Amino acid sequence: MENLGFALMGAGIGAGLVLVGAGLGIGRLAGGAVEGIARQPEASGKIQTAMIIAAALIEGVAFFALVVCMGIGDQAMKLQARPEAATHHAEGK
Repeated sequence: MENLGFALMGAGIGAGLVLVGAGLGIGRLAGGAVEGIARQPEASGKIQTAMIIAAALIEGVAFFALVVCMGIGDQAMKLQARPEAATHHAEGK
């Protein structure tokens, strides 16, 4: 498979984008929660609970996307290790 480098590079770039996106999302979430708590300190418990749930959902999606990127890299490496499988797959058999 002559495009192994591109597959691995794409998986690496995808993983990096996932981590940057998750970091930005959680950062915005925490910033909004802190602003909300500053405006209404009496609602801090509800705001904090909602923030933790949303952060867990963001982390879950980021972890899933990271696993997909690693799976793509793993599949590319397996196809590289078995060149006959790559040609067999390309022929549609």
